Amino acid sequence: MAQGKIKANKTKLPSCQKTKKGKGNKGIQQRKNAPIQPKKTKLIETNQLKKLMSKKLNEAMEDELREHALEGKQSLTKKRDPNEPKVKKSDKKK
Repeated sequence: MAQGKIKANKTKLPSCQKTKKGKGNKGIQQRKNAPIQPKKTKLIETNQLKKLMSKKLNEAMEDELREHALEGKQSLTKKRDPNEPKVKKSDKKK
């Protein structure tokens, strides 16, 4: 009995012969007039909105708590007005 693998020559197609192309998976088709919005941008927008709302709420609560705590007392700290423009350190020295 013969032992070992049979050596089979692989045949090559002629260069003029076309190879078959498999059907590609196109996935979801989008209509031009109603494109599907990316999910990530929507999530980012909602997270930014939540962050902004919580920040504003916390600031309002802090102000209210300070008012209750400082009733009839004089505050020794300066609170900067948010409407004033910021002053750079280099401008203060001049």
